[in-house]
Amino acid sequence: MNWLELVGWAGSALLVWSLLQTRILRLRALNLIGCLILIGYNAAVQVWPMVGLNVVLAVINVWYLRRLLATRHDEQTYQVVEVGADDAFLAHTLRVHAADIARFNPGFHPTRLAGRSAFLVVRADEVVGVVLAHDAGDGVAQVDLDYVTPPFRDFTPGEFVYRRSSLFTDRGFRRVLSPPGMLAPYYQRIGFRQQGQSYVLDLPGR
Repeated sequence: MNWLELVGWAGSALLVWSLLQTRILRLRALNLIGCLILIGYNAAVQVWPMVGLNVVLAVINVWYLRRLLATRHDEQTYQVVEVGADDAFLAHTLRVHAADIARFNPGFHPTRLAGRSAFLVVRADEVVGVVLAHDAGDGVAQVDLDYVTPPFRDFTPGEFVYRRSSLFTDRGFRRVLSPPGMLAPYYQRIGFRQQGQSYVLDLPGR
């Protein structure tokens, strides 16, 4: 097997691996790279139908990547819907994603929802995230859960709860604290500052 065949196999393996990704952005990016490798390989061995196929797939991936990146901060793409802490659909969402939630939020207890404010971040009719918080006193909102479903984990849908809505300021909160013990936090990307083991967002005055 020569180096050119190795390139072809590597491109094919990357294409297959991309299809195993749960994150939309990562899937498209890896798929695009695999297509570009296979375009070069098939052009070198002069298999033109496969060159054409991978060119088309690459164009499709570029189109979707541009669309995903252009709408990741678009208020028209993601909406925040407040629900009751005892909402049946909220309970269903927490139950379906229980194992994944426990992985990133080991301190969260789904049975302790009384008195919490609950928000679903949605794209059209698809749930992309859940935020639960309670009043910790002195104008502080303590976030108990900030969860993003796997397909949207390369994005920051939580920003629409914290920075692009008045959900906290309308309730008189002046500060938001991140969930205790949360793994892989993303808060510095959306304006939080680190304070010890937590992240803090100072809200603008009303």
